[in-house]
Amino acid sequence: MNRIKTLHELGQSVWLDFISRDLITSGELEGLIKKDEVRGVTSNPSIFEQAIAKTNQYTNAIHMSSSLGRTANEILDDLILDDIINAADLFLPQYQGTNSGDGFVSVEVNPDLANQTEETLEEVRRIWASVNRPNVMIKIPATKPGIPAIQTAIAEGINVNITLIFSLDRYLEVMEAYLSGLEIRKEGGHPIDHVASVASFFVSRIDTAVDEALDQIQGDGKDHDLSELYGKAAIASAKIAYQRFQTTFDSSRFRYLSAVGAKVQRPLWASTSTKNPTYPDTYYVDNLIGPHTVNTLPPQTLEAFREHGRAEVTIEEDLGSVQDDLEKLESVGISLEEITAQLEREGVDKFAKSFHNLLRAVELQVSSDQHDR
Repeated sequence: MNRIKTLHELGQSVWLDFISRDLITSGELEGLIKKDEVRGVTSNPSIFEQAIAKTNQYTNAIHMSSSLGRTANEILDDLILDDIINAADLFLPQYQGTNSGDGFVSVEVNPDLANQTEETLEEVRRIWASVNRPNVMIKIPATKPGIPAIQTAIAEGINVNITLIFSLDRYLEVMEAYLSGLEIRKEGGHPIDHVASVASFFVSRIDTAVDEALDQIQGDGKDHDLSELYGKAAIASAKIAYQRFQTTFDSSRFRYLSAVGAKVQRPLWASTSTKNPTYPDTYYVDNLIGPHTVNTLPPQTLEAFREHGRAEVTIEEDLGSVQDDLEKLESVGISLEEITAQLEREGVDKFAKSFHNLLRAVELQVSSDQHDR
């Protein structure tokens, strides 16, 4: 049994949470596509930092661009967009074969713009025009200033992957931005049948933060036994998010849009590699399987699920207890609202740091080239 193909049969698409030039040029990505094991690719500054700054895969391309007088910023932009375009071209037959349902490649806007609405929109438009591929999604963070940018991008017919969603309240805002964007586009007389979006709900980072908070409570010298609450917050939040997804996209409001071709905005489970070694390595895959969802897996988690994952619908299991789990956490003094707000800030900062590291690595190589000349 191919467990990954079974996921697809159950209605969940697997996207690879990784990209590199070697993955594309070696034929490895094309092989995964032909085996129908991956139906998309996601990228972010941290992934590109791993690929560009920590390998020599891009050295020749940087040398060539540097010799042509390109700046470090221009070179980095070229490197990223070239990989996105080439990956999108590999996925294009899948995109066409699934009636634009899958086969997407996602690329992030500059994380320094995460709290600037208009600047984010300008970058979204620039990237969308530069890649000029129907199966690319532009990633916009779900910050407060990001929400209106999401709505406008959707209204302009741009595919959007909304990233860094941690809180359930913010997820409701994300779905509202998508629906409003479609409505604006439709009212303007434009087609909406090709507009695609996913809402990326970050999972494992929630457990990491909540578990650390539980550790602090356990260590306060009082008599606590909170063992049953460890590793519960993320799965509970994601399952409740899925319930809200079903309610939203089963509404008369969406059915009206669906009648003229609108697609559901699928929940995407991101950050699904297990950070705590005491949890199963497929923990955030096994427990979040359901129709109309996407799970983005890094290569090691993809391999682990292929070997021993649990390939069956689980997204609606234990629904009676998930709200109880979140309420118990609140009852012992853990504020999920505060934790998810902090995780959003940290997520933006982490991607910004990776982006700056990336740019610095390219700048150093360009400087070296100039010195050698």
